[in-house]
Amino acid sequence: MIGNLFFKFFTIIINLIDLRNKLKIINYFKKNLDKNYLNVIDIGSHKGETIDLFINNFNLNCIYSFEPNVNLYNQLIKKKKYKNNQIKIFNLGVGRISEEKELNIFRDTSSSTLNSIDENSEYFKRKKKLMSFFNLFGNFYQKKEIVNICNLSEFIEKEKINKIDILKIDTEGFEFNIIKGIKNLDFEKIKFIYFEHHFDLMINKGYKFSDINTLLVRNNFQRKYKIRMKFRKSFEYIYENSK
Repeated sequence: MIGNLFFKFFTIIINLIDLRNKLKIINYFKKNLDKNYLNVIDIGSHKGETIDLFINNFNLNCIYSFEPNVNLYNQLIKKKKYKNNQIKIFNLGVGRISEEKELNIFRDTSSSTLNSIDENSEYFKRKKKLMSFFNLFGNFYQKKEIVNICNLSEFIEKEKINKIDILKIDTEGFEFNIIKGIKNLDFEKIKFIYFEHHFDLMINKGYKFSDINTLLVRNNFQRKYKIRMKFRKSFEYIYENSK
């Protein structure tokens, strides 16, 4: 009981801290985007946090939202405020190729990942120790779920999207796989790429931040903004198309 209360309290605090970062990012976009109707691609919609931020702060033409976790997807499509033509929600993940993959779903669903976890990493051990103290770790892993993954360029072609003002990626260590699947011509349609990257070694990503940076710079993107996420070895970045 005490552990559950702590977990809920800790989650609320983290969400409030993260919201401060999100508002700073929203202010950056307000200063650097015109006020015309925007197209946004939201990869890793979770419980709709990014959808809410964008519909509350911008004029939107359309936001395309991807959430592979079927339970979270079902929660999203039931929300009355999302039932309009501006918000399109897909029960899909996004990656380099279209395929089926195994999603590791955690009790803290925001940490769910398509990657494997290194249980020998120091970050994992510290997290395990903290959660064990509050008797939470027994439920840390909830289940594994087979999910469908699409290629972003194939999706852009299918939906006939000619302009993407913001591509947002929050996929717990899968961002490079998504970016690698974007064709050169589709990079030209994107104004900003906004993503989260973890520097801790708990997630087996198979790539480094420099790999993402090199690929984006090669496709005419420049880093414009960086902010650290509190209590984690994670940062959020914004890259802008320099063309």
